[in-house]
Amino acid sequence: METERVTEFPFTHLDRRPRKRARLGWDVPQAAKAQVGMFCGQELGNVTSFASLMAPSDHTTISLFDKEVARNGSPPWREDDKDGHYMFSLGENLTSRYKIQSKMGEGTFGQVLECWDREKKEMVAVKIVRGVKKYREAAMIEIEVLQQLGKHDKGGNRCVQLRNWFDYRNHICIVFEKLGPSLYDFLKKNNYRSFPIDLVREIGRQLLECVAFMHDLRLIHTDLKPENILLVSHDYIKVPDYNKNSSRSPKDSSYFKRIPKSSAIKVIDFGSTTYERQDQNYIVSTRHYRAPEVILGMGWTYPCDVWSIGCILVELCTGEALFQTHENLEHLAMMERVLGPLPQHMLKRADRHAEKYVRRGRLDWPEGAASRESIRAVQKLPRLQNLVMQHVDHSAGDLIHLLQGLLRYDPSDRLSAREALRHSFFTKDNLRR
Repeated sequence: METERVTEFPFTHLDRRPRKRARLGWDVPQAAKAQVGMFCGQELGNVTSFASLMAPSDHTTISLFDKEVARNGSPPWREDDKDGHYMFSLGENLTSRYKIQSKMGEGTFGQVLECWDREKKEMVAVKIVRGVKKYREAAMIEIEVLQQLGKHDKGGNRCVQLRNWFDYRNHICIVFEKLGPSLYDFLKKNNYRSFPIDLVREIGRQLLECVAFMHDLRLIHTDLKPENILLVSHDYIKVPDYNKNSSRSPKDSSYFKRIPKSSAIKVIDFGSTTYERQDQNYIVSTRHYRAPEVILGMGWTYPCDVWSIGCILVELCTGEALFQTHENLEHLAMMERVLGPLPQHMLKRADRHAEKYVRRGRLDWPEGAASRESIRAVQKLPRLQNLVMQHVDHSAGDLIHLLQGLLRYDPSDRLSAREALRHSFFTKDNLRR
């Protein structure tokens, strides 16, 4: 099992985010519930073609396959938990090929397990999707997207690589290359202390390259956030954090902050990815990274990913999410506080669900605020320029100008990912590698 390798950094250069079910029609028939790897490595055309592979005529074959797996040490059948999560124990097999080493994470979709791949002799990450219809369907969409991305991303340098997939005991299992921690997990373990600006630049460049690549394929990620951006390596160095802990002793561990040894990243989680089409106006993106056109119900397309990237870059520079809120009107008010007034033509186009946030041609704030605490939460936010200047030493002017392009309210005026890559923040001669 891989362990983190830490290098203590000498005292030289230096540079907080406070945050039993019924069987469903899609599910595998009872006789097939212990199938393993029946469809491994197959090209996926669409979800319905996958479903047709589960026909009753296959039951005999699956039953024989189950017996073979049992001989190879497959664990006993267990019921899923009440939410449809796969129940397992460390050290067990997940099919005869994968041995479960540890649990890496859990989400609404299911669980991610670190497993030893006996065939390839390497550690992998296996996403075990909940045995619930909507999550199974989303998993099949993710597999299709990953296969599409893999065909065009020959070097595998932009997006996480799909190694394999199979259906096991009514759970879609997706096997990925094993990567390092997410940017959010790294921030959290680092007490939400900011990344150096040169590291932010390199991460931002890669993120924009990945999104530009997806947009060229007419794909929209729709859920970009620090949790869905993984460092390729676990390795980090420790540097003295003079500015934050100047009164503390070097013997105090909080005197140091972590910096990734490598800036290499990959984007993950394509379960919400969609192809461009007309009239996409349902809610997408995790709250903190949600674009104004999504909140206002105006419809959305590629620029919603670019807005999310702008929010992510601010968070990497400051250590804290830019818009820490869970309510739409407060969220829009925070945007106005940081970026200035929303354009009237956008407020006029708000759909029937969002028109309640608008009054007499402007945002209904602070009159419509839910509480005084909400008003104070908005008032304490600085303007974007001031926020960046508080945390960034060199390149602040270029970064502010870039962020102003990524966070333009009107999606038609917002920079595209390709345009952003040509910005002086990435192209000036003062880049330090």
